Amino acid sequence: MQFSALFTTIVAFAAAAVVASPAATMSSIVSEAEMAHFIATTDAELTFIGEPPNPLSKRHALSTTVMYCTKRIGNICGGSCTVYTGGATCLATPNTSCISATRDVGYCDEAGCNGNCEPMSLCGTPMGSGFCFTPQTMSILVSPL
Repeated sequence: MQFSALFTTIVAFAAAAVVASPAATMSSIVSEAEMAHFIATTDAELTFIGEPPNPLSKRHALSTTVMYCTKRIGNICGGSCTVYTGGATCLATPNTSCISATRDVGYCDEAGCNGNCEPMSLCGTPMGSGFCFTPQTMSILVSPL
């Protein structure tokens, strides 16, 4: 009887550790190096907006890079992708299927960063290369925090 209770407790703690894993909830927030690697190796059509990435800039610590794309093909994000680098703003992102960013951002189902907005750190459907499947995203809220 004691063995059964101990085994059940160990299994419960192991399950809680898997559920609470930070890697599982932060999968769509990537490092600047991971973002640069994806940009350098993707065959997606890229459009750049905002500031040019410059890690030596004084304001770089306040900068976020967000990539949002129009197509999901299996576990890959692609099609036409826009890469924004800059500070706090609300991005108009119609036809967005998936996003990735170097800091937590909010993705919203209405224009103007209105409607239901979810933090990307709580991505419900993580994809490969640090992307989150976000169908029907109409705007992305980039915060300085």
